[in-house]
Amino acid sequence: MRNLYFEDIEVGMKIESAARTVTETDIVMFAALTGDWNPIHTDAEFAKNTIFGQRIAHGLLTLSIVAGLLVRLGLTERTIVAFYGIDKLRFTNPVFIGDTIKAVLEVVGKEDKKGKPYGVVVYDIKGVKQTGEVVLSYTSRVAILKRSSN
Repeated sequence: MRNLYFEDIEVGMKIESAARTVTETDIVMFAALTGDWNPIHTDAEFAKNTIFGQRIAHGLLTLSIVAGLLVRLGLTERTIVAFYGIDKLRFTNPVFIGDTIKAVLEVVGKEDKKGKPYGVVVYDIKGVKQTGEVVLSYTSRVAILKRSSN
């Protein structure tokens, strides 16, 4: 399933991505890129004394990895018009160095934009680590081209 148009997407579709392991390099590069050097992410000695007992990945890094895993699916690579936004974002469990996460996407709604060359698809997205724990969840809205506009 690649380059799906609005008409190809059905409510109830559920798709799981490949998995990816979070590395120390990911955390350091994200900190450098964003300027978020909070010691809970970057200082092993500091992190030992937190409720997690070790460094955790940035929530926004985890969100970015989940988004990247979804892009790799190629579902709407050439049919996406715009990313409308994120609703109800929650970080529900920590991600540690060495955790492997995947994305699970379910189509929960569609909005036909009459007279527009696109419609809006609503996704329920979860990031899940190797233990089965959900580490983040959110609802995403994306504008997708209609076949008739091509």
